Amino acid sequence: MSLKHSLKMAARQFGLDVSRYNAVESAEARLFALLKTHRIDTVIDVGANDGGYGSLLRRGGFEGAILSFEPLQEAHARLVAAAQADPRWFVHARGALGAVNGEVQIHVAGNSASSSILPMHETHEKAAPESKYVGVQQVPVRRLDEIRHEVLDKAGRTLLKVDTQGYEMPVLQGAERLLPRIAGVQLELSLTRLYEGQVLYLEMIQWLQARGFELWNVIPGFIDPVSARMLQFDGVFFRAEP
Repeated sequence: MSLKHSLKMAARQFGLDVSRYNAVESAEARLFALLKTHRIDTVIDVGANDGGYGSLLRRGGFEGAILSFEPLQEAHARLVAAAQADPRWFVHARGALGAVNGEVQIHVAGNSASSSILPMHETHEKAAPESKYVGVQQVPVRRLDEIRHEVLDKAGRTLLKVDTQGYEMPVLQGAERLLPRIAGVQLELSLTRLYEGQVLYLEMIQWLQARGFELWNVIPGFIDPVSARMLQFDGVFFRAEP
């Protein structure tokens, strides 16, 4: 038995798994490798919550500009705090992004991260009871392609990252005129309906393919802890020519 196998077996006794940190065995390392391959220098993070994705990028060595959007009041405050000391991490004024300008009510989830403009489906509540809605907030909503910001004006090779809990399609529709300038898209995709009225993974993939994007990577996401069924995953798309 090799030392590597022995370490793996020992770790599993404690419910842990040990793997090499490289683009083949680590989803995180693979993401950073893809950003490098496609020369991404700007990330637009939609549905940033408290800044977890931006912090992940910085830990992975990404030095480019980050522009974050978040509608929830408390999460936006934490996001501002997370980005405060970073001169290349910009946080837009609190608000949502969608297909039309106006105002919208967002449902606040007990775990914050599952908050959505859409009503939650019972499948989501059963798999994660802590995500049940506990309130609502009224927020402005804007089209991304109508927003003027120094990061967008100066962006080079841009990744658009969208995590809006079932509201991904309206965000993309509101970025339609910006998409020709986008090199890559990272998108939360649902295998089954988790929010009422959401567009599921296959239609989302086809929509992006019709606009010149190819699926390069899949990152496992939300999994039902009882059935072990995967409910959501992140798809990472890039233009056909890197």
